[in-house]
Amino acid sequence: MRVARGFLGLVLTVSLALTLVSCSAPPAKEDAAANEPVVAKSGRILRVYTALDPNESKIYFKKYEEEAGVKIQWVSMSSGAVFARALAEKNNPSMGLWFGGSATDFIAAAEQGLLGAYKPSINFELPPQAHDPKWRWSGFYFGAIGFAANTKRLERLGLKPPQSWQDLLDPRFKGEIGFAYPYTSGTSFTFLATLVELMGEDKAFDYMRRLDKNVHHYNKSGSSCVTQVGLGEIAIGIAFSHDILKKGQSRGYPVVLTLPKEGTGFEIGGIALIKNGPDSAEAKKFIDWILSVKGQNIMQEWYRIPLNPDAKVGKGAVTADSVKLIKDNSVWAGKNKARLIERWRLITAQ
Repeated sequence: MRVARGFLGLVLTVSLALTLVSCSAPPAKEDAAANEPVVAKSGRILRVYTALDPNESKIYFKKYEEEAGVKIQWVSMSSGAVFARALAEKNNPSMGLWFGGSATDFIAAAEQGLLGAYKPSINFELPPQAHDPKWRWSGFYFGAIGFAANTKRLERLGLKPPQSWQDLLDPRFKGEIGFAYPYTSGTSFTFLATLVELMGEDKAFDYMRRLDKNVHHYNKSGSSCVTQVGLGEIAIGIAFSHDILKKGQSRGYPVVLTLPKEGTGFEIGGIALIKNGPDSAEAKKFIDWILSVKGQNIMQEWYRIPLNPDAKVGKGAVTADSVKLIKDNSVWAGKNKARLIERWRLITAQ
């Protein structure tokens, strides 16, 4: 097996406003469409919660529908919102698959008994850090946290793009920084868990208290700040590198991506069966497909790093071996998520 994309060969020590997207039902009819899906000619249906950007999700779903002959009904929201919805529906799940979002949310969901076990049928080995020990979730991509900076806005302010976590505390950035709530966004919870690993818990929360003074606003979605930076509404956003490249640079915005020199956190993006949810047989087929070369190659369009060693990587994408990464603390972070978020909310009053 090759050392692919700097990940598989790397030892990893390292509002809930819902958008229903369907080819057959309008967004305003989310609940009705979820409960009364339009069935493909084959009679097969797959119902999915996706934490990926809806514009990205539709790429995968359209391709899979064409290849597999199955109709996909899906609801898009941030991974924290998927977790909350799955918990609320624990006794009567409306969806069978959870697609995308940071592993920490899947770990927290597994702790709550929300996920069903399935070991993917694939021709390569996922490292232990990229799946649940009981296969209640599997990873399918890697992504690192970075900074999105609007060069034109910074130039007007007489500032340079941040190169470190400490740079973000510069009082000249007051009102110029944006990111998401860590209780709705897996991206921002990964950011919070990164600081805890780098600094220790008490120092990390002191940092967040100080950073809050420079924050213009918080979002529900982790990638929203990238567009806001691109449009010049704020100067700095904290998001995953793939979202910065896709929603910032590739769209022609004056956005640069920088990575903190102290080291940065990362996500293993997950996929899982929702326990006792509908369409489990179809969900298992989709999990196998998204981990295949065919499914993983599609991720080039969004600069995500595939875990299949034979899949292609988008030009310019941030691989694990091209950046200084922190020690992997996703299991601890996932198990301590509720406590860490509560502490963050007390400090920031959000």
